[in-house]
Amino acid sequence: MSAALAARRVLAAASHSGNEGGAKTWKILTIVLAFPGVSVCIANAYMKAQAHSHEQLEFVPYSHLRIRTKKFPWGDGNHSLFHNPHTNPLPDGYESSHH
Repeated sequence: MSAALAARRVLAAASHSGNEGGAKTWKILTIVLAFPGVSVCIANAYMKAQAHSHEQLEFVPYSHLRIRTKKFPWGDGNHSLFHNPHTNPLPDGYESSHH
């Protein structure tokens, strides 16, 4: 019998036994599987962020990108709501050349 089938049978049995076993089973699964899984994902994202180069990409003025038919209703009308000057260029290029 495979491990997946065994786990499925344990979970199925816990769901049919009433309220006394189901909550305990899900609590154990959360502690044993979910918390370590989330921790591994956080560590992976952190390590990838540390290894990522923070160099600004070269600006290429494609005609089909950054089209402004009307101004944004906030600020100067040219910056998006969550504008990042390092990664989001304006229609005529980046705001600054350094980070």
